Amino acid sequence: MSVYNYLAKKANGDILSMQTYRGKVMLITNTASQCQFTYQYEDLQKLYAKYAAHDFEILSFPCDQFGNQNPESGAQSAAQCMGQFGVTYPIFDKVQVNGEMTHPLFNYLKHEVDAQPMSKDTMQQKLLYHRIEEQYPDYLLGHNIRWNFTKFLVDQHGKVIARFEPDASMLDIENAIQQLFA
Repeated sequence: MSVYNYLAKKANGDILSMQTYRGKVMLITNTASQCQFTYQYEDLQKLYAKYAAHDFEILSFPCDQFGNQNPESGAQSAAQCMGQFGVTYPIFDKVQVNGEMTHPLFNYLKHEVDAQPMSKDTMQQKLLYHRIEEQYPDYLLGHNIRWNFTKFLVDQHGKVIARFEPDASMLDIENAIQQLFA
C-alpha cells in the first residue's frame, strides 16, 4: 500500500485519485478555520510558494473534530483560505481524522508513522495538552491525530516519511522537505 491507493474529494465535490501526485513530495494536513494554529495557513503557503516548482504539494483537509473549529463546508473553507490567507495549494472537502468515520487516507497516514510524545515545554504546548486531555483523552493514545494542523510528509514514491504535530517548527518541516529534494 501507498498513499497512491486512496481517493479524496475536492472542495468542489470532484473525486481525485492520489495518483495525481505521483512523483511529488507532499505535505498532507488536517486544518481548521478557527483554530489557534490557523496562522499556519500563511506559513504553509510560503512553503508551497518556495517549493512548488520542485514538485511539491501541500494538501489541506478541513476537519471539525477538534473543538468545532471548522464548522464550514469544504467549499466554504477553501474560499476562506484563498480569500483570507492567500492559499493557492489544494483544499479538499471536510474529513474526519479519528474515530469510526476516519477518512481512509488519514487512517493510512496515521498508521504509517508513530505519533511523538507531546511536548509540554511551552505555555502553548501545555495548554494544548490539557485541552486534549480534558476534552479528547482518547486522542492522546495510539495513532490518533491529536489536533488540527497535524502534518504528514510523503516522499516522491508515496511513502510516509514523517509526522509533525501542530506545534512543530516550520523550520524543522522545511528541513525535512529539503532532505527529500537532496
